[in-house]
Order: sequence, then structure tokens, then C-alpha cells
Amino acid sequence: MTLDVAWAQRWARESAAAITAARDELVELDRQIGDGDHGENLKRGFQAVVAKLDSIDVAPELVSDVLKTVATTLMSSVGGASGPLYGTAFLRAAKVSGLATLDAHAVVALLEGALEGITARGKAAPGEKTMVDAWGPAVDAAVAAADAGATPVEVLEAAARAASAGATQTTGLVATKGRASYLGERSIGHEDPGAASSALILQAAVTAARGADSDASTTTGGVA
Repeated sequence: MTLDVAWAQRWARESAAAITAARDELVELDRQIGDGDHGENLKRGFQAVVAKLDSIDVAPELVSDVLKTVATTLMSSVGGASGPLYGTAFLRAAKVSGLATLDAHAVVALLEGALEGITARGKAAPGEKTMVDAWGPAVDAAVAAADAGATPVEVLEAAARAASAGATQTTGLVATKGRASYLGERSIGHEDPGAASSALILQAAVTAARGADSDASTTTGGVA
């Protein structure tokens, strides 16, 4: 399973599919502690990403080319805080992904870039019930996996698992950033919608990688 330009394009499409499927859940999570538009905004944004990818005449050569397209499209089409946050995340990730193929440490750099973008834009820290509480554990898990000799896809898998666990753990946190912070202690018991969508997007990266493996098996007649 190679993490290349085709993978990056599949990641964007898988993200769109995952966000669309979870649209109502994300809306409900955001309704509980925010203004209820997170799911719809992200759905619209990633649908715009897919449309943009479909309209590109010249095939991208580098992973960063795809990530830049994702970043700029999200920034221009997603309202609220999530557009700038995710846009900056993908833009920072693109700056360290100017490669045709990513190895394990390049995957780590991509995730670290995304986290840096989110923290720089949102001024958030771990434990404040934000997207950082999904992306932070994801980066930590990715670093550990890469240092242990994991493959690029295994690094992604470790990151996705950690992001999912981190998102779930935001349920017990008090929100101290963003709109949810106005609820104070009342925000306890509700999962952060941004962390939830972050976990979905990172799992979509894994699904995109596994999809490449499935495509290869189909091409070779499904011989294991």
C-alpha cells in the first residue's frame, strides 16, 4: 500500500463520504455545545473538494498538490471556525508533503504539520476540548509507530486509532475554547464535534490506503 498522489485524492474523497455519512451526528454534537452547523458546513466543504478535484485538468504530481487543493477549497467554502482550521491544517500538511510518495516519517511530518496549523490558527492546547485533543494523540501515536519501524499505512492506522480515542475522551473535558467554552461545566458529557470530525478524517486516510490495496488485489485477480 503506497501513500502517493492517488492515495491523497482518495483520502479527500473518502473524507467527503465519511463526513456526509456522519453529517447528522456531527450536527447533533455541535447542537449540544455549539451552533449546530459543523456537520453541514463540513459536508458542503468536502463536497466542494470532490467537485474541485473532478474539475482539475492537469493531474497533480505531488501529495502536496492535492493537499493544497483541499486546503484552499475548504477555506473558501466552509463557514464558521472549521473552514479556517481545517484549511490551515491541510495547508501546513502540504508544506511538508512535497513528495510523490510518503514514507513513515513523511506521514509523521504531514500529521505534525496539520496539528501545527490547527494550534496556530485556533490558539488551542491539549485538554481544552477541541480538535487538538484528537490530532495531538494522533501525532504522538504516529511518532511512536514510525520510530518502532511501522510502515506508512501502519503509522496512519495508529494515528487514526489514537484520534478516535482522543475524540471520545473529550466527553469528560470542560470546554475552554470557542463557543462551547460559554457552557463551562455544562459542556462535560458531550463529545467535541471538531475532534469527532478529525477522527473521521484520519480514519478516511486509512480507508483510502486500504482501498489501494483492494484495487491491487482486484487487478491481479484477487490472489493473496
